[in-house]
Amino acid sequence: MIVMGGWTLGIESTAHTLSFGLVDSKGIPYPACSDTVRPDKGGIHPREAADHHKDVAQSLFTSLLEKYELSPSDIGAVSFSQGPGLGPCLRVGAALARGISSRLSIPLIGVNHCVAHIEIGRQQCGCSDPVLLYVSGGNTQVIAHLDGKYRVLGETLDIGIGNMLDKFARTQGIPFPGGPVIEKLAEEWLELQDEPSLVDLELPFAVRGMDLAFSGVMTAAQRLLENGAELGAVCWSLQEHAFAACVEVAERALSHTGKKELLLGGGVACNSRLRTMCEQMAEERESTSHAPPRMYCIDNGTMIALLGMIEIQHGRQTQFDESAVDQYLRTDQTQVTWAV
Repeated sequence: MIVMGGWTLGIESTAHTLSFGLVDSKGIPYPACSDTVRPDKGGIHPREAADHHKDVAQSLFTSLLEKYELSPSDIGAVSFSQGPGLGPCLRVGAALARGISSRLSIPLIGVNHCVAHIEIGRQQCGCSDPVLLYVSGGNTQVIAHLDGKYRVLGETLDIGIGNMLDKFARTQGIPFPGGPVIEKLAEEWLELQDEPSLVDLELPFAVRGMDLAFSGVMTAAQRLLENGAELGAVCWSLQEHAFAACVEVAERALSHTGKKELLLGGGVACNSRLRTMCEQMAEERESTSHAPPRMYCIDNGTMIALLGMIEIQHGRQTQFDESAVDQYLRTDQTQVTWAV
């Protein structure tokens, strides 16, 4: 194990958010400074998002140092999201990390974005060996540790659940991010109902063995609206069906692995209804469900800093000629050399 001094800086740039975060020499995380692309219409364009990241990088980094009264010389290592993500956005983060590493003569480490979600969740929730339900814009996976890697037990076959919710929202004129608005509309509709029923709001079954498929669910939800259903009712049904599918696969993973902890991660893990459904399922099978604070569910530089510190302490660094990004990097491609 390498003994490090100083702070570890983490740079997150996989998609719509550029974020700089820190952990101190003891691994204590500090809230990140972030800026997110919010297009007036449509989704996230990779090149436009990358341009945004370049434009705000200097001010964000300066804000982070000022917030915690640090100077660049206090930083002992820099980590960045090496993948998966949008290629142009990833390359901005990697270039920033290389520049800081070179200028300050400090170690550089490229980390797996998905694994970073797991490690910040484990730290914040005190989980030892959980099944992770990873639900974000670009990913939906059920993950568990086995033989030195985080193995994917099930995943989306088409689009991530967050992407599905955002796409559905856009068809209704709801700007990005659409997920929180869908959650609010569903809650408002539910409050007006005596006994809500799925009978007239039924959507396709999204489970495919241990995998999931959401595009058909989204299309069917759009058809409900075309046939006269209320938007709030459809938002409620869409959440219930999509979340129930995720929880079902997560429950199967708990059963198959014999693990007793479920950990949520990713931006959609901010959703209160999903958290409640996971808690109910876990309680019924005498397990526990955990979700980190919402600021650590969404993409953030602090989780990148934490995983970077862990990896450097366990002997891994990234040389410049090995620091190219991989937008298709898999969760199970990262060797887990630390204790789980």
